[in-house]
Amino acid sequence: MKKLLKLLFFFLLTGTSVYSQRPWQQIVMPKLTEVSSNFQNPPTEYGIVLWWGWDGPMTKEVIMHDLDKIKSMGFKGVMIEAGYGMTEKYLSPGWFELVKVAVEQARIRGMRVWIEDEGKYPSGFAGGKFSAERPDLRMQGLVVIERIDVKSGETISRKLSPETVSAVAVNSDDNSVKVIDLSSGELNWQAPEGNWKVILVEHQFRTAVTRSVNNPTRGKDATASLCDYLNPEATRQFIAWTHELYKTYFGSEFGKTFMGIMGDEPDFGFTPWTPKILEEFKNRKGYDVKPYLALLFLPQPNEEAKRIKADYWDVWSSLFGENFFKIQADWCRENNLDYIVHLNHEEIAPALVKSEGDYFKNMRNVGVPGVDVIWSQIWMDHVADYPKLASSAAHLFGRPRAFTESFAAFTYRPSVPQAKWVLDYELVRGINSVQIMFMSSSANSAIPRPSKDSASSSVAQPRRSSFFMTDSFPPVAKYFNRATYLLSIGRPAAQIAVYYPTSSMWLGDNDANTSCLAIVQKLMKSQRDFDFVDEQALSSVLSIEKSGLKNLSGQTYSTVIIPSISVISTLALEKLKAFTKSGGKVIFLGRTPEMMIEKTFRDASKPVDFSWATCEPSGEFTPIVLNALPKADVEFDKSCPDVKYIHRKLADADLYFFLNEGIEKQQLNAKLSGSGKVQLWDALKGEIKNITTGPTKNGIVQLPLNLDAWETKFILINK
Repeated sequence: MKKLLKLLFFFLLTGTSVYSQRPWQQIVMPKLTEVSSNFQNPPTEYGIVLWWGWDGPMTKEVIMHDLDKIKSMGFKGVMIEAGYGMTEKYLSPGWFELVKVAVEQARIRGMRVWIEDEGKYPSGFAGGKFSAERPDLRMQGLVVIERIDVKSGETISRKLSPETVSAVAVNSDDNSVKVIDLSSGELNWQAPEGNWKVILVEHQFRTAVTRSVNNPTRGKDATASLCDYLNPEATRQFIAWTHELYKTYFGSEFGKTFMGIMGDEPDFGFTPWTPKILEEFKNRKGYDVKPYLALLFLPQPNEEAKRIKADYWDVWSSLFGENFFKIQADWCRENNLDYIVHLNHEEIAPALVKSEGDYFKNMRNVGVPGVDVIWSQIWMDHVADYPKLASSAAHLFGRPRAFTESFAAFTYRPSVPQAKWVLDYELVRGINSVQIMFMSSSANSAIPRPSKDSASSSVAQPRRSSFFMTDSFPPVAKYFNRATYLLSIGRPAAQIAVYYPTSSMWLGDNDANTSCLAIVQKLMKSQRDFDFVDEQALSSVLSIEKSGLKNLSGQTYSTVIIPSISVISTLALEKLKAFTKSGGKVIFLGRTPEMMIEKTFRDASKPVDFSWATCEPSGEFTPIVLNALPKADVEFDKSCPDVKYIHRKLADADLYFFLNEGIEKQQLNAKLSGSGKVQLWDALKGEIKNITTGPTKNGIVQLPLNLDAWETKFILINK
């Protein structure tokens, strides 16, 4: 009783919330004795989740049948997605009652429930409510309304609509550009010598296409408009129509059976606009961007246009992060839930930057950052390291978990071994929370159910069987339940940070992304683990401690690699200089930045000196570069690009996870950082075995490491 009172007093004194005491929502450093006691049957909250599509009529009987089947296949939780053919319309009272039944039945079975925040995707149209009930809060964009040819000496004059914001004239003879003054509300302009084209731009209500479960055509179109992601009022209205009603129906299970709310692919398919963006831009950048907005649509942008576009992208991406993602994350956190979300185009950085602005700004407050794995984005015939985006965001911002939504609309129908390879490929890149979504051409549920004649179900014919509906899957499910638990505890141990060049891509410098990807592949193939770090993290989140940069997970980077980039902020550059003075290493691989920004890209200056850093213009891993890298925590006796690893630190142990991604067996002698008893933790069998090792010296353990094709191993070194 006395201990309980002390704990209660601690909560009152520190303001520590119940949320922060849920281990799956915070960085925890357990001792190996605790971990080993959980290894055979890890806590349910860490288990794999099945994306549960509610296609067809849903009743209590169907829900009970589905949950029994899902649990029997080894899943610990479900992600509810509204489907077609439901008897209860999405977001109707009947819908919420059914979800309440599902939460109650999951609780009885010891399972956990998540829910997608939308009736299909992308997130943010509330099943069509914005179009029907709050059209004023719909998504908006900047649009070219007219391109007018004007000859030398010709005058163009016309009245403009209130929505027209900007006009520019482009001379096709020399590509020169003139900004046209529209402050009078009219277009009055006489063309000088040359062949000119006037571009007129206005803001309009416009939406990216949505697939709405409430759309009777079942099509993907603009019928149900997305909300204005950049407007906090729109986000709060979205929450009122969705999150708040779930709280009304079963809020007592928040943080217990009901784990959280998931966002799916919120993005823009055009240049965003919101009513207050001009005011926000002026406050953040110090100049009026309105006259220059038509410059964003030049077919061959000049230097001024590129810089102003980068300023605009900087502002709207900040608003996206603050007014859409943060508001939802804060609501979930205050209600003991996690907000999890993945974006669109994670595997194609320039496309992501174009439609979502900045991955790390968006994920800065999200409880569980994620990625999507659809089509064949991850497969054996190519390299795809983009899951590192989600795990890096989690590490930077002190989040214990990073998730994947895998196998939706997958190009191939994978076997169990192939599906395991895809997920292991993600795990070894830092993913530690798995959602399996299997789609096929049928519109019905992936869960086999009794026929219509049965008393327990009245649903239509099921989809063709997927890999998780085979007898060989449950042991693999147990493997992933154990693996995701092990990879969620402790803290990451990568010592290398790779600067992610978002701001250079805003300027149209896609070579920066090419350089970054090349560096990442070289690191991965040579067993050098790393995290991406972004501009904001360098300037604000990361703190200098001794000779390292410490993130909010307590992880410390001793080396920062900068790819070939165009621009960097003054704040980031000053942090890097201070980092080198403390003993850290900064390596510029390729071009050093030509621009340094304080407040605006438009007024960026040239950096003066990079003598304080290691600079390798070739972009290659020369001996000078290799000498600047930290001592490797994994070394093999021969080159082996197919074997990847991650390393995590527990309170009294080092945890290593290895994957042989190739089809050839690998027989290696390994040196691992750590000292103490070495054990093999078999996640397939749930068994722990001691390993005979070579001599331990200077904190290095030597051991044989044999990996069959596609095999994984967990090695723990107990201090």
